[in-house]
Amino acid sequence: MAARPRKRAALRFVWRWTWRLALVWVLGSVALVLLFRFVPVGYSGFMLERQISAWFAGESDFRLRQSWVPLHAVSRELPIALVAAEDQKFPLHHGFDVEAIREAIEDAEGGERMRGASTISQQTAKNLFLWNGRSFVRKGLEAYFTVLIELCWPKERIIEVYLNVAEFGDGIYGAAAASDVYFRKTPGALTAREASLLAAVLPNPRRRHVDKPSAYVQRRAAWIERQARQLGGPRYLDGH
Repeated sequence: MAARPRKRAALRFVWRWTWRLALVWVLGSVALVLLFRFVPVGYSGFMLERQISAWFAGESDFRLRQSWVPLHAVSRELPIALVAAEDQKFPLHHGFDVEAIREAIEDAEGGERMRGASTISQQTAKNLFLWNGRSFVRKGLEAYFTVLIELCWPKERIIEVYLNVAEFGDGIYGAAAASDVYFRKTPGALTAREASLLAAVLPNPRRRHVDKPSAYVQRRAAWIERQARQLGGPRYLDGH
């Protein structure tokens, strides 16, 4: 009989510490998101993952390049190119493109390959706080952080962080590093064509190349330019 009280006591102990740890994690994650609302982001989960993989692979010549650049110092052609390429409803949704998700599911049910339907908000959450992968746990955390940044950040901040942490080549993260490596210029001097080339290599910047664009990348960059113009150019993002 004494075993039952001990078992109940153990369960109460586990439950008490489980919700306490969960509360600490939630409060900590909210505090981190609020901090990044104002503080320049110099590192991300994806950058850390790539750096660790380079260490384990013995890639002694690997160098991670990234430096923060405020949105006002970036050519207005780059944010609209990213939106045209990856998330044309970015100013309008609250983190998730429900219609795109539904279409992706319908395509998969029809036998087509499951395609991504991630918004820029989701990409920002994933790049900044998480790691590569397709597990349900990672997708759940991605949704959680997406809700947080949509609640805590304006759209302008989301696109600012995204273009500073997005990978544009192996070890090349953010607009400042990409502009310097590929075009030998500051991100404020990017042309519409150069911005479209950067956007065209996403989300596979290690397979697609800005400096040696394949025929596919060149076609995609031209399509992105057309889409950006049809959206109204940089003015499409004004006020967001």
